[in-house]
Amino acid sequence: MSPLPIAGGIALLTLLPLAMLAWTAAKGTGPLWGHLAQYVLPQAAWNTALLLAGVGVVSAGIGTVCAWLVTLRDFPLRRLLSWALLLPMAVPTYIVAYAYLDLLHPLGPLHGALRALLPAGTLPPGGLLPDPRSLLGCAVLLGLVLYPYVYLNLRAAFTLQSGELLAVGRSLGGSEWQLLRLVSLPLARPALGVGLSLALLEALNDIGAAEYLGVQTLTLAISTTWVTRSSAPGAAQIALVLLGVAALLIWLERRGRGEAEALAPEELGEPGPPPRLRGAFGLAATLACALPVVLGFLLPGGYLLHAAATRLSETGLPEGLWRVLGNSLAFAGGATALLLSGGVLLAYAARRNPGRGGAMLGLAGLGYGIPGTVIGFGLLLLLGRLDNALDGLARQWLGLGIGLLLSASGAAVLLAYLSRFLAIPAQGLAAGYGHIPRVLDDAATLDGASSAQMLRHVHLPMLTPALRAVGLLCFVDAMKELPATLLLRPLNVETLATALHGEAARGSYEDGAVFALVIVAVGVLPMLLLGRAKAPGTA
Repeated sequence: MSPLPIAGGIALLTLLPLAMLAWTAAKGTGPLWGHLAQYVLPQAAWNTALLLAGVGVVSAGIGTVCAWLVTLRDFPLRRLLSWALLLPMAVPTYIVAYAYLDLLHPLGPLHGALRALLPAGTLPPGGLLPDPRSLLGCAVLLGLVLYPYVYLNLRAAFTLQSGELLAVGRSLGGSEWQLLRLVSLPLARPALGVGLSLALLEALNDIGAAEYLGVQTLTLAISTTWVTRSSAPGAAQIALVLLGVAALLIWLERRGRGEAEALAPEELGEPGPPPRLRGAFGLAATLACALPVVLGFLLPGGYLLHAAATRLSETGLPEGLWRVLGNSLAFAGGATALLLSGGVLLAYAARRNPGRGGAMLGLAGLGYGIPGTVIGFGLLLLLGRLDNALDGLARQWLGLGIGLLLSASGAAVLLAYLSRFLAIPAQGLAAGYGHIPRVLDDAATLDGASSAQMLRHVHLPMLTPALRAVGLLCFVDAMKELPATLLLRPLNVETLATALHGEAARGSYEDGAVFALVIVAVGVLPMLLLGRAKAPGTA
């Protein structure tokens, strides 16, 4: 049987929530739309634009400087920092906001340490440290978590750049800043665009950090309109605006790249050994790369560890922790199996039919650029309508109602994860197929192997490393997903992410720290694996 129909069905399934969203938005909201257009959308859109601009500046600045230093310079602790700079990616945005709310509180641990160090009465009532509950605070905290997207892409791009090319620039009198601005960055522009667009899309997907820090974004406005104003069409219209912003970011990234392509290693020559920075310059480079790790991972992670230890020593484990952990593992495990199955079928279809199969692969991957709130809300509308239809049929034929059969089940959460994260296994396995010679397909066909036999006995054994890598990423992403899970989880079913959200809303920081610490611990593993990619000159 051809894999194309199955791949087409998977691609269609991932796009159905968006179609339902557009249909609901077209129904209109009556007088509510005027209120939304006048009082809600302008401020939410402006806040979202400023937030994305701030996150872009912070993440691009940190990611560019750190990637340039660890790949093109040598300094103390360079080998350790080259992979440690990835660790903030293990901390979800809502967790870093949750941690810093307590860390920077006037009665929090950092101000407590200052009171112990400074003379009595010198600290003002509001404290000396900045309040994170602002648009600027939200942008900085998100940037501290999301810069690894820029760093990882630029590190790979800078690794390919020739030491001879930079040496020529120095011989012409170019300063280090000029070499970065006029030589290294233009060559790495495609990688910078990809990394920055991923960071901005993740910032656009955030709902927890914006809610904790009091920043009214488009993502948060969807939830407010749906829950507070009980308007599905109004929330759908805001969701389409948010979808337009995501599409604009993707379009700008691709347009910015234009025809630019990173030069291949053979065009640039072998990269030379990075020059050693000594004395004050080496210390400055070490501090510049260590500070993002401290602020983005060690400080919030240390706070979570301390708060969790305090909770455990005083009252033991939070009530229901094992149940919540079991729910998270079940959802993440089921989503990983579903995502890997869909990814294998899509990548195989693209392998067998690059034209139509490749188009389906691209369509199924669109969900990664769509905020989880948009996908979750669209799926909620779709499953709700299906539930109403099934309930009506059951009442007509059987004389009894069946209630919310689909939208109140764990299947809704799994479908949201499938739509949101399918690009990870699909694209990762498609890249893995690039290392499998097509002559093996021809040989299997000549031996009379069917499509299923070829996939099972030829392709899957050779795709095992790629399957492990993308499976781990899918599992971690599903464990920490918050917006779609908040909308779709069954009644009285909590995951680690939603339980943390609830504890933060109640101000129970010690209880929430235990849930947050488990999420971070799970997220550290893939960052360590990514960090195994060596910077030039490392052993």
